[in-house]
Amino acid sequence: MRALIVDDEAPARAKLRRMLAGYLDVDVVGEAADGAAALELIAQLAPDVVFLDMQMPEVGGLDVAASLPDGGPALVFVSAHDRYALQAFDTHAVDYLLKPVEPERLERAMQRLRAAGVSAAPRAPSAAPPAHLLIAERGRVQLVRCADIEWLGAADNYVDIHLADRALLLRRTLESLLKDLGPAFVRTHRGAAVALAHVREVQPRGKGDATVVMASGAEVPCSRQHRATLRERLESAGRA
Repeated sequence: MRALIVDDEAPARAKLRRMLAGYLDVDVVGEAADGAAALELIAQLAPDVVFLDMQMPEVGGLDVAASLPDGGPALVFVSAHDRYALQAFDTHAVDYLLKPVEPERLERAMQRLRAAGVSAAPRAPSAAPPAHLLIAERGRVQLVRCADIEWLGAADNYVDIHLADRALLLRRTLESLLKDLGPAFVRTHRGAAVALAHVREVQPRGKGDATVVMASGAEVPCSRQHRATLRERLESAGRA
């Protein structure tokens, strides 16, 4: 079982590494002190499980979880507070450990990982949408505020993340990413979705289709089957 430890506090990482060293079926392949480094190491090392701190400066554990590719490693969240447990389990995390981690609780988490076959379950919508996405591109990890995303475009097993001035590629499917991002985004087409806050206008087209004009001037297709939902969501958000 290849494990990665992610925590912004070095003593916490060291303690968990010492505890995991007692398991013959666990190999700690790396450590990361922040979300960006975690994403890079996950891509490089392909761990089976990530022990992920829920609270880290700027980028929290939920942000990291939302940025992982579909079918990524199993997650065990670690936190000093129990108030985030519901959000963690909403991501289908295997377990949630409270700091200071007790040997008995770690043993239970290990049993759950073995029982799960150390495979990530399909993700469910999180109770709290992520504030950021971490996107690896051209050898570095970029931090993107979800509030700055204008629209999303499907590209096979990737999603084009469109900001006002650039686009980035994230290894997720559009369907699963929309589940994480929550109600701030709505699908307009089989291969596209828009952020309600950035919609400037909806221009009718023939046969019930439409074009969604974004704040930057970008034009996103809206098919007839999604147009009514878009209108309802815009009205609910006070954007109609």
